[in-house]
Amino acid sequence: MSRAAEFVPPRALRNAHLQSILASTGPRRWLARRGGMLEATANEHLLDCGDGVRLQGFHTAQTAAAQARGLVVLLHGWEGSARSTYMLRTGERLLAEGFDVFRLNFRDHGDTHHLNRELFHSCRIDEVVGALGEIARRFPAPPLAIAGYSLGGNFALRVALRAPAAGLALRGAVAVCPVVSPRAGLYALEGGPRFYERYFVRKWRESLRRKQRAFPDVKLFTPDELGGNLRELTRAMVLRHTDFGSLENYLDGYSIAGDALAGMRVPTAILTAADDPVIPVADFRALRLPPQVELDIAPHGGHCGFLSDFSLRSFAEDYIAQRLLARIP
Repeated sequence: MSRAAEFVPPRALRNAHLQSILASTGPRRWLARRGGMLEATANEHLLDCGDGVRLQGFHTAQTAAAQARGLVVLLHGWEGSARSTYMLRTGERLLAEGFDVFRLNFRDHGDTHHLNRELFHSCRIDEVVGALGEIARRFPAPPLAIAGYSLGGNFALRVALRAPAAGLALRGAVAVCPVVSPRAGLYALEGGPRFYERYFVRKWRESLRRKQRAFPDVKLFTPDELGGNLRELTRAMVLRHTDFGSLENYLDGYSIAGDALAGMRVPTAILTAADDPVIPVADFRALRLPPQVELDIAPHGGHCGFLSDFSLRSFAEDYIAQRLLARIP
């Protein structure tokens, strides 16, 4: 299997910001959306995730003549969706390798703001575990695995950590540039180039406005709160819509830093880049991991980029496919 150290992009593609931006925009987005079996044969599913929560996803199966090697659930990043570029590209690759693919939308992502009254936040792990349980119930035959990018990678690791107790027979998990310490990630966004924070805040505000239109009977935020920066808007969300009591408690609620993954029993692989401008590499180097968790740190790749050449093919797609093929031969 390819190791992260083997990922060496052309010199012109080694800039971390270029890698991060090109991963989801421009020609790569166009290439991902030209069409293909993943979207053309996908079926929509509304999942009962427990406690009245409904999440949407899209299932693409192998053709009737082919038996699936396994079923991989893909999780997108914050303010992404099941139709994000990296989700489509990775799904197409896994489909070609013989896997069925289920692309899950988190609450309030994609076109799902109307499905649940309460807002999305990153500590809503129970409903994602519930979604995996419902997926396993609907599609019981193929072996089950999970993979995610960025915040989706964080969720994938937390789902895998909880899988044995939840009765989920996960055969493998892969996370690409997962959020490790939310506190450190927030500081990195605030201290880095301003366009990253502006990008996420702009997308989040639009998402919150869509949520408000779906539920006009309750005022979600004041205009001043919506106009705040990332830290201010997150704090307002925590204080208005959760029981965490403080921004710090909320951020710690979905941290996987330190020894949080020490009890992992599912075979797991984590890919990140030393030059990731969003998730500090020091967070990964401080992890205390059990033997069944593989950590690969590439010198280059940016945040969820890993673009190998000017065809904009991503090493991350190869990495996910190879790790899952090793666990589900």
